[in-house]
Amino acid sequence: MTQLSSRPRVVFTDLDGSLLDHDTYGWQPASAWLSRLQHAGVPVIPVTSKTRAELLSLRLDLGLSNSPFIAENGAVIGLPPAWQHARLDRNPDNVGGLCIKTPSLDVGFIRRRLEVLRERLGLSFRSMGEMALDEIMEHTGLPEPQARLARVREGSEPLIWQDSEAALKHFAQALNDDGLHLTRGGRFLHVMGRVHKGDALHWLVDRFVALRGTRPHTLGLGDGPNDIPLLEAVDLAVLIRGRHGQPVEVKAERLYRTREHGPEGWVEGLDYWWGEEIPI
Repeated sequence: MTQLSSRPRVVFTDLDGSLLDHDTYGWQPASAWLSRLQHAGVPVIPVTSKTRAELLSLRLDLGLSNSPFIAENGAVIGLPPAWQHARLDRNPDNVGGLCIKTPSLDVGFIRRRLEVLRERLGLSFRSMGEMALDEIMEHTGLPEPQARLARVREGSEPLIWQDSEAALKHFAQALNDDGLHLTRGGRFLHVMGRVHKGDALHWLVDRFVALRGTRPHTLGLGDGPNDIPLLEAVDLAVLIRGRHGQPVEVKAERLYRTREHGPEGWVEGLDYWWGEEIPI
């Protein structure tokens, strides 16, 4: 394995619409860069709205089983053995050796509060927990096995908004008053506790420092509004051109905006920042 002589590096990446194509969920255009980063010893950490259940198999497909992951927009953090603290995290009962951190609120509590707010404010929306499997497949474009995994929520609830923008503002304020947070992804609105992708990213960087004694050089890639905290928390940011039609305003000193979408844009961003520094 080739080791970079410079400061350690870590990649934090959104999945849907970024490393994965928005429509097909394919990542083949990024395969060469994923191998390149693996050979250079650079961890690639998924930071996604997907669930832990979805990620367990997807990490294997992507070759990222040794990396941590951030699921449900920061509500769930998964630590493989190499990222676990010997005294605080190791548990022989952990599935696959993973240690799971859940900084958000429980999804059961979130769903109960959503029911209360919908009735109290007279709102119209449909949450994933209320959807039949075929509805989830329709909204996500996922086949049945993956759609089943998408509804195994732990600390967040996606929903389809069916009301006005004015009502959405009232809803967001009511959630905030209730200790909850609303963020917009490429397909859904997501409700969770007061956490986001940037919070979980900072937690993992601090864990890296605690374990290795040095702060890594970080690169982040994302395409959606829910990726803004991620992109504003890294040293180098890549805003991938999205297909969702949502405005994404990122305040980052070192930001590259891609011309390409999805995994092609992901490759473009890596080429721009590290193309001459990571060995082929």
